[in-house]
Amino acid sequence: MSEDLKTIKELADELGVSKSYVDKIIRILKLHTKLDKVGNKYVISKKQEKSIITRIENSKSTTETHTESTTQSHTKVDAEVDFLKEEIAYLKSNHDKQLTNKDKQIETLSNLLDQQQRLALQDKKWLEEYKAEINDLKALKMPSEARKRNNQIIVH
Repeated sequence: MSEDLKTIKELADELGVSKSYVDKIIRILKLHTKLDKVGNKYVISKKQEKSIITRIENSKSTTETHTESTTQSHTKVDAEVDFLKEEIAYLKSNHDKQLTNKDKQIETLSNLLDQQQRLALQDKKWLEEYKAEINDLKALKMPSEARKRNNQIIVH
């Protein structure tokens, strides 16, 4: 075969791509109708080869650029996700501490309220006892005062 002509398979092997990928590029470039046939194989001229190589290199460059861009985007997203995970962990920890503090405050306030209610009840009992004592003292004092009055009335 002439040195200027290569088969699709030879070009694919040389470029490190599949034969079907080279065939796809040939169709995209609309070269499939312009290929020569030697025996039962299609061959590619130097000019066609340059067009195919240029297209594949541009495609690889675009793919690499896209891959780099995607990788950078993924790296940024991963960093943001890691930051947000740390933030969530911090907030959960802080939230748990706040809840623990609130539970302690509630328990303290409940104890103080219970203590205040007991003191109020005790004060009420003492007040009732004092009232009863005062009433008892009044009752004891009244008969002697009544006698004094009676004595005064009789004497006059």
